[in-house]
Amino acid sequence: MTKLSKLAGETALYGLGSIIPRFLNFLLFPLHTRVFNPEDYGVVSYLYVFVAFLNIVYTFGMETAYFRFATREGSDPKRIFNIAQTVVTSLSLILSGLFILFAAPIATSLSIPGKEHYIIWLAIIMFIDGVVALPFARLRLEKKPLRFAFARIVNVLILVGLNLYFFVIADWLVQGEVTFDIKRLVDAAGSESRYGIEFVFLANLVANAFYLLFFSKLLINWKPKLDKEVLSHMLRYAYPVMLTGLAGMTNEMFSRWTMEWWLPEGFYGEKNSMYAIGLFSAAYKYAVIMNLAIQAFRFAAEPFFFSNASDKNSPQLFARVNHFFVIVTSFILLAVTINIDILKFLGGKDYYQGLVTVPILLAGYLFLGVYYNFSVWFKLTDKTYYGTFITIGGAILTIVLNFILIPISGYVGSSWASLACYLSMAIACYVTGQRHYPIPYAIVPAVSYILFAVGLIWVSSQFQFGSQLAATGFHALLMLVFCATAFFIERKKLSTAQNNTIQ
Repeated sequence: MTKLSKLAGETALYGLGSIIPRFLNFLLFPLHTRVFNPEDYGVVSYLYVFVAFLNIVYTFGMETAYFRFATREGSDPKRIFNIAQTVVTSLSLILSGLFILFAAPIATSLSIPGKEHYIIWLAIIMFIDGVVALPFARLRLEKKPLRFAFARIVNVLILVGLNLYFFVIADWLVQGEVTFDIKRLVDAAGSESRYGIEFVFLANLVANAFYLLFFSKLLINWKPKLDKEVLSHMLRYAYPVMLTGLAGMTNEMFSRWTMEWWLPEGFYGEKNSMYAIGLFSAAYKYAVIMNLAIQAFRFAAEPFFFSNASDKNSPQLFARVNHFFVIVTSFILLAVTINIDILKFLGGKDYYQGLVTVPILLAGYLFLGVYYNFSVWFKLTDKTYYGTFITIGGAILTIVLNFILIPISGYVGSSWASLACYLSMAIACYVTGQRHYPIPYAIVPAVSYILFAVGLIWVSSQFQFGSQLAATGFHALLMLVFCATAFFIERKKLSTAQNNTIQ
C-alpha cells in the first residue's frame, strides 16, 4: 500500500468517526430550526461560540505538542502522554471550577440572568472535553481509528436520542401529539426556562459523560507526571498552537459576536441581532459538509505528516496530498452549492433567507483546508510561532472586514470576510513556507480546479427548470462533468501514485 493510499484509508476511517457523528448531529438541525425561531436558535449558537473558544484554551495546544514530542526518536510516548494529560486535566479543572464558582455573574453578563445552571452545565461539558482530548489524540497516534469512530458515533447517538426525547417524544407523552411547540412542552413541564434551550445543553452534558466511561480504563491507569525540562519544551511548542487556535476560532466565530455589536438597528426590519445570528448559524450548518471533509483529513494527516517528515521524498508526497485534497474539496463546493435547492428543505422555512451565504462559506472552508496543508512546514520545523502570526493576521483581517461589511450587508458581509480571511492565510502560509521548507505544490492546477468548480456553479445558475427532477438531473450532469474531467487529467498521476515505490 502506498503512503497516499494509506492516508486515504485512514482519512476514510477517521471520517467514519467524524462525518457520521457530524451527520447525525446535523439531523438536529431540522429539529432545532423547527423547534426554535431564529432568535432563540441564535441564543444557543451564541453561547456555544464561547464554548468553542474556551475548548482551545482548555487543551492549550497540547494535542499537537503530544504528536510532535511522542514521535521524536528515542522518546517514550506513554511518558509524553502522562505529562500532556497532567497539564490539560489540571488546566481544565481550574477553569471549570472558576466558571462554576462565578456562574451567576457570568450569566448576568451574557444577558441570561438567573440561568447560571447553563454556565455550570457548559463548564462541566468543557471539563470533559478537556480531559478526553489527549486520549483521543493517543488513539490517533496509535492508529486506532475504529475505536476513535466508535466513541464519536456513540456520543452523538446519545446526543441525538436525548434531543428527540426532549423535543419530540416528551411532547407526545405530555400532549398526545407532536406539534414542535417547545413553549407548550416547557409550560407542561412546569419550567421557567427560556423556550427550553437548556435541554440542548443538558443533552450535550449527558452525551459527553459517555466519554469518561469509554476512556475509564486509560484514565484510571494514567499516572500524573510533570517533568520540568520536557514540560518547558512542550509548553513553548504548544502555546503558539493554542494562540493560533484562538485566532482561527476568531476567524470562524467572531462574526456571531460582532453582529450583536455592529449590526445597525432595524437592518432586518423588526428582527434583532439574534435573528441574524440564527440565520447565519443555520447557513454554517450546510457548509459543515465541507468542514467534515477537512476535519476527517486533518485527523489522519497530522500524524501522517509527522511520521513521514524524515523521508527524503516527503516534500513531493505532501504536494501530492494537497493536490488531491483540492480536487475533492472543489467537488464538494460544486455539489453542495448546485444542490442547495434540495438541501434547503432540511431547515425550517424561516431560515431560507440565509442560504445565499452557503457557497461563500464553503469556499472559505476550502481555503482553510488548503491552509492546514500548507501549515505542515512550521509544525515540522518547530516554528509554530509563524502559524500564530499568520492566524492572528487573519483574525485582525476578520475583525476589520466585519466592522466594515456588517453595517453594509449584514451576515452576507460576514461570510465574505470569512472567505477573505482564509484565502489570505493560505497565501501567507504558502509564501513563508516556500522560504523555510520548500514544497513543490501544484498551485496553477489547484487554482484551475477551484475555478472550474466555480464556473460550473455559474453555468448551473443560468438555467431555470420547470421541475425539480429536471433540475436535479442537470446538476448531476454537472457533477459528472467535473469528475470525468478530473479523472482524465489525473489518471496518469493516480497511476504513478499507485505504483509509487515510496513506502
